[in-house]
Amino acid sequence: MPAELVPILVFLLVGLVAGWLAGLIMKGRGFGLLGNLIVGVVGAFIGSYLLGSFGVTIGGGIVSDIIGATIGAVVLLFIISLIKRG
Repeated sequence: MPAELVPILVFLLVGLVAGWLAGLIMKGRGFGLLGNLIVGVVGAFIGSYLLGSFGVTIGGGIVSDIIGATIGAVVLLFIISLIKRG
């Protein structure tokens, strides 16, 4: 496996896990495998922005990446649920 693919695969894995966790946290509001991956990846950006804006540092490593991405994915699912209601 080429070395330049590893960070991309790790990023997608973090997004998938974060989207899955966010779907569980938000009581089944997930979107299936591909949808959860997208929610998790977008959530990673949202979580990184939100945590950075508030000056919150979780730590380093893949676990902290998953936590931050999950926080962002939960926020994204919450916003989506508000839009679906309206």
